[in-house]
Formats: sequence, structure tokens, C-alpha cells
Amino acid sequence: MFASRVVTRLAAGIVVLVFAVVFAPAASAHGISGSAADKSTLEFIPVGIEHMLLGWDHLLFIAGIVLLAGELRRAAKLISVFVLGHSTTLIAGTLAGWRVDATVVDIVIALSLVFVGVVGWFGRPTQWRWFGLGVFAFGLVHGLGLSTRLQDLGLPEDGLFGRVIAFNVGVEIGQLLAIAVMIVLGKLAARVITWSRAHKAAHGGLIAAGLVAAVVLSVVAVTAAPADAIGSCLVRPRTETYPGGEGGHPDRDFYEPTEAFPATDFGHVLGDGFVLVHYQPTITPQELTELRAFVTGPDGQRVIGGVMPQQKEKIKAINARTTLTCDRLDIAALKEFKSRWFADPQSHPAG
Repeated sequence: MFASRVVTRLAAGIVVLVFAVVFAPAASAHGISGSAADKSTLEFIPVGIEHMLLGWDHLLFIAGIVLLAGELRRAAKLISVFVLGHSTTLIAGTLAGWRVDATVVDIVIALSLVFVGVVGWFGRPTQWRWFGLGVFAFGLVHGLGLSTRLQDLGLPEDGLFGRVIAFNVGVEIGQLLAIAVMIVLGKLAARVITWSRAHKAAHGGLIAAGLVAAVVLSVVAVTAAPADAIGSCLVRPRTETYPGGEGGHPDRDFYEPTEAFPATDFGHVLGDGFVLVHYQPTITPQELTELRAFVTGPDGQRVIGGVMPQQKEKIKAINARTTLTCDRLDIAALKEFKSRWFADPQSHPAG
């Protein structure tokens, strides 16, 4: 519970400054790697907690709301409005399969920090309704970002609704934990820091953090080389899913056209950072020989292959985040796709 408005303002203000100084240099947030395709419904709760606690932008926005509210009841109302917004788009977006540009969402979220900071810089609103509408609108955007990140983890089609709800519960638990830490640290700091301008300086730090993140993300988005093609193949965000359950490592690296691959095991190793290669059963014997040699040879470490009769593309390579589709066998493109993925830190899950 807040001891007083003065303590509340200083508490949240100090926390905002700490988060701004420590986390603002990172331009992206919510960096979770691996796959969730083989996780049970209850296991999505800690995934949601982790997702929230790694999201410095989300935490800064919450801290800014607490800072601006100045009292427990108002802060609770505003946080509830924010929760309603991001829960709505998180659940609806994931169930509907909505995918948005993660960089654009991150830029808007960064600007939400600027929004709260600017409002606080000029003092608390005399009419809170319009500010609440702004919080709700940004909550909707935050939820789209959460949904996109969640889908990037890979979701089994069975039991999807329960897993999304569990993930959302985890997000809210993580959010409550973060708010509790903000209050405790802020109250401790308030005992030794009595600077009268701390409240305004905190809003300035919030504005600076949002602007820096937005500018960095925008520059990266404009200057980054397009990565939508490798050789004769195209790259897109991964949409493929595999059945959940108790999977392990497949008993072989390559499954022949007459053999059914173990989908649960494929989903398991996808979460371990492997690359999966699927092919149509109609490929020529020569193409089959070349593909088998790639998967089972020196270039095929952490690569697993199996036939996929229903796919439209002749060759499809999949990692935890992206998919390479090819209308013809392009071994060079497969090698490049694998090399790019293994150069990504997210291809090496923690633990």
C-alpha cells in the first residue's frame, strides 16, 4: 500500500529512472527463444511471466502509469484499463492468427512511453477519462505485440485457447510482481532521496527512453537489408505448428518418402533450436539423394528431415522463428538459411 502521495511519486519516479538507465539501450524487448509447441497448458503460465519480466518497454509503461497516477485507487483503475486492452488483443490476435510487424509494434510501444512522460511532465490531467482512453489504446497495441511474440514461440493447434489464457495469466502475474518490486524499491529509495524535482526528472527519463528506443528501432528498420529471399527461395515468419506432448529427439536425421516422421519429436527439437526440412514425396530420385546427403552429411548438423505430402512447396525449411520455402531444391539456400539461424542467439535456448 502507498504510504502517501509524495512517497508514491518518488517511489515510482526512482524506479522509472532505474529502468530507463539500465534497459533503454536495448532497442528490442520480450526476447524469448525456442518453441512452446510441446508445453502443457500450465507451462504457459511461467512462459507468460518470463515474457513480461523481459519486456522492459512494457514495464516502463506500467511504471509511468503508476508514477502519474499518484495514488493507489487511480493507479489500480488505470492498470486495469491497460490490462483490458492488452488482454483483448493478445487473446483475440493469437486465436485469429493475426501477425503484425514486430518492429512497428515496438516503435509504437516506445512512443507510448513518450506519451506518458509528456503528460506527466506538464502535470497530472484534470480530466482522467481521455488519459484512460490513451492507456487503453496503447494497451491494444501492447497486446498485439504480445500476441506476435507468443505466436513466434510456436503453438500447438490442440488446446490453443487454454494455452493463450494461461499465458495471459502469466503475463498478469509477472506484471503484478514488477509493480510490487517498483513499490518496494521506490519506498526504500524515498527514505534517502528527497530531491524535490525527482518526479519531473523521472518523466524526462521516460521521454528520453521512449525517444531513444523509437529512433534506434526506426533506423534499424530503414537501414536493415531485406531478408525475404535467399537464393531462389523465400523467407517468411513461421506459421507451422506441431502436436504438443512428450516429445524427444527423433531416432534418425532423415525420414524417407515412405516413412512417417514423428511430429511430436520434430516439435521438440524445433524448440531446441534445430532446423526442420520437409519435402514433397514427388521430388525426383536425384533431388532426394541430394537432400538426404545435405541432412545427414557434415552440413546437416542439428538438421532433421522428413516428407510432408500436403505441403505446396517442393522444399520447406523451418526454424523456431522463420520458414524458408522453395519451389525447387536449392541446397545453397538451405545452407545459408541454416547458417543465418545458427548465428542468431535465439537458436541456442537457455538451459
